[in-house]
Amino acid sequence: MHLTLVGHAQGWLDKSGVARRSRELVVGAACLVALLLSGHAHAAGAPAPAECKALQTKYPALKGKTLVNAINPHTPGYEALDPNDPSKYIGFDIDLGESIANCLGFTMTYKPVTFAALLTTLQSGQADIVISDIYATEERAKAADFITYSKVFDGVLVAKGNPKKISGINASMCGTTAAENTGYVEVPLIQNLAPQCKSASKPEASIQLYDNNANCIQAILAGRADTYINDVNTVDQAVKAYPDKLEKATAVTLPYSIGIGVPKDKPEFRAAVMDALLAIQKAGIQNDLLKKWSLGAENLETPKLIVSN
Repeated sequence: MHLTLVGHAQGWLDKSGVARRSRELVVGAACLVALLLSGHAHAAGAPAPAECKALQTKYPALKGKTLVNAINPHTPGYEALDPNDPSKYIGFDIDLGESIANCLGFTMTYKPVTFAALLTTLQSGQADIVISDIYATEERAKAADFITYSKVFDGVLVAKGNPKKISGINASMCGTTAAENTGYVEVPLIQNLAPQCKSASKPEASIQLYDNNANCIQAILAGRADTYINDVNTVDQAVKAYPDKLEKATAVTLPYSIGIGVPKDKPEFRAAVMDALLAIQKAGIQNDLLKKWSLGAENLETPKLIVSN
């Protein structure tokens, strides 16, 4: 299996060249300044359900507190910088997190990190919670407890016309190059294709590792990679942004759920988040948020715990 780690700056190069990189640097600097000045970027959550008053009595230690949510803000629809105000974050996960905070009576602030650093940031105590489109796997549950809230459907992003005829995470990927995020569950799934490729006398699939979705998408646009496999809504957003250059080859169902990560040593906090999420779902708030961000009601999942001792 061939792995290539590609630097962040390279992933932003496209036909707009230096001008685009300059714009990104200016926006990035503005975001950093804004975050340093404000300390956090607050988004308005939905009104708290009636049950939340009882939950604030049940979990009084949370009321009035300020908690930190570690996010990788590069997934439009879930968590991303607000294009109208780069000091704020917007997306389904942001709204859901704010709804949980409103329900339990605390304030949510944000710590942007790479995807691979989400759980280590939580483990180190630099964050209190992770709500950032992270798949709740048994392996990741060794680092954090998870409360699931969404089913997982992956899309296969390819160049327009699908020149390599990729049809999923299968032997059609032999000899192709996939752009993926460091730490994503798709990476080992692609690596596990090696025996199939060998038996078919074909080269193994190569993987280029990036630190966010935007760089993976740019890799396909620049011709460095043949595919990017990730959450189907992220793939759909990419096709919408570049309809003449990209398409979704197919959608695949993965045996995972998206979950909220909480520290393993805080069972009462885990219980509070679970109770708040149940109240939010019962009140129809999560469904409303799915519609707001065009994510589809079929994504909703009744919460369950994924933990590992």
